[in-house]
This record gives sequence, C-alpha cells and structure tokens, in this order.
Amino acid sequence: MTPRALTPRPPTALTSVAVVGAGTIGLAWAALFAAHGIEVTVTDPRDDLDQAVDEAMPMLAAGLPGSEAAVLRDRIRTTHDLAEAVDDARLVQENGPENLQFKQRLFADIASHAPADAVLATSSSGIVASLIAAQLPDEVAARLLVAHPFNPPHIVPLVEIVPGERTAEEVIETAIAFYQALGRTPVRLRKEVPGFAANRLQGAVLQEAIHLVLSGVVEARELDTVMKASLGGRYAAIGPFESFHLGGGPGGIRHMMRHLGPGLAESWQSLGHPVLDADGIATLVAQTEAAYGKGPEAYQKRAMLRDRKQLALNAALRRAEQA
Repeated sequence: MTPRALTPRPPTALTSVAVVGAGTIGLAWAALFAAHGIEVTVTDPRDDLDQAVDEAMPMLAAGLPGSEAAVLRDRIRTTHDLAEAVDDARLVQENGPENLQFKQRLFADIASHAPADAVLATSSSGIVASLIAAQLPDEVAARLLVAHPFNPPHIVPLVEIVPGERTAEEVIETAIAFYQALGRTPVRLRKEVPGFAANRLQGAVLQEAIHLVLSGVVEARELDTVMKASLGGRYAAIGPFESFHLGGGPGGIRHMMRHLGPGLAESWQSLGHPVLDADGIATLVAQTEAAYGKGPEAYQKRAMLRDRKQLALNAALRRAEQA
C-alpha cells in the first residue's frame, strides 16, 4: 500500500503542539515551542506534572533570550489524559522511555486520538522510525519520523530528522521547515542507523575518554579540559572533515590521506575498549562528582553555566558567519 500524499504546511500552521513525556527533554521542547508563540499541551502520567512544569520554566526561560518564565507557562497547559493532549495537535513531540515496545504502543495510542494529518515526531535517541511504525498502518507510518534533539534542545541547535521507510516526503519537508522556524538546525539523515549520527559520534569519543581515565592517563576533569581546549572549540567552528581538509594545507584532504591515511587507520587499532565494571564505574563517578558536585543544587548551577556558555558560543558563531 503506497503512503498517501500529504500537503506540506508552512511552519506557522503548526500552532498547536502536544509534548508527550515531561522529562528533561520534553520540558525543554515545551519551553522552546512556547517561546515561539505556540500553544503547547504537555502530558505525562507523573503525579507532579504541574509542579515539574512550574519549577522548570525559570531555568528554561533563562536559556531563551527575551523570554519570561510566566509568559512561557501561560502558553503551556498540562493534562494526564493523552487523548485530550493530542486531540487538536498539529505536531506531537514524543519523549517517552527509550524502549521499542513502549514506543510502539504509545504511538498506536497517539495515532488513534490525534488529527489524521498531525506530524508524529519522536525524540528517540537511537530507535529508528521504521521499527516504531512497524505495526502501524501506512497512513500513520507516513506521518511518523525521528526528530532527535541534542540536549538541551532549547539551546543546542541540532535536530536530526530521520524518516522511516514509509514516511511521506511532504511530512519530512514540513518537519524540517518547522524546526528551522524555531531557530534549530535540522539535518536529514539519508539512512536509518541505530543511534543516528550525533550520538554515535558522542559514543565513540566517550569510549576513548573513559579508556583514558580508567587507564590513569588523565582524570575526568583533565580530560574535559583537553576536549574544551582543543577539539571541542575546533569542532564547534568547523567539523571533522573540514578540519582534516584544512590540516592538509593547499593540498587539503588529498595530502592528508596520502601522508597520514595508513597511519590513521593503524592508530584506530590501539583505541581503548574499557570495561564498565563496578570498580570502573565507581572511579568515573567519584572523579566526576569531585570535579562538578552532585545533587539538585550542583546540577542547577552547572546546567545554567553550560547553557550560558552554549548561548554565548551560538551567538559568536552566528556573528562570525555573518561577518
């Protein structure tokens, strides 16, 4: 059965959004949507739903320049009733547990109550849309895709758009336009792969970072300093391929591959494969908590510092691009 053709809608038409799941990601999405004048309904079975939204808004508003917590909160309503939440949504942003069977059941429920042309987006960090939609009819699968943000989504621009095998092209285009209108940077992946692109890159870096710490080469805080003072700043300005290309001088990547390619491939064999046993985990936890603190107060302090730095970086990069 061929997915039915859907008519693309301008992002301004998506004026009503349902956020399913009120964890860290879901609440940040809600704040971002509200900051752009969208009416948001947040649904979650948690008993403290209203309190969670109330408490999250001041910190989230601080990461959305020009926004006020009270104004954002006024645009967000809450309900424990999923059917009520998605009843008139033009887009549903799902942020439930990272469990395939759970998401399959959840999207079947969402589809039975949401408008027949609503875009169905999952924030899944690794499960592909084709698997989530496997048991759904074509007309629903045509509207379902991955819109994976990088945490926190109201500050970090990337949104990975990963369509499923049956996702309609019009829905993909509508989703890309919608997230662009929110100031995000949507990147469409050309192939479904578990973990998508950004998390796979992050996982590769984290694997070697853990190896270096557990091997005693550096401590956790020192590893973070190494990253921030080298690759972190560089990759914020230019990505790995442009960096490698420029590293070759006028000869570019051709020169680099000719002279360093074989040695680079050989060096991959020496990368670490750390075992996260109890002792290893204890070492990582102890060093990280010693460096950055623990508990709600430490989290809020460090998270707000992170957000201020990321916003400053975003602004500096925009100015450089426009110069």
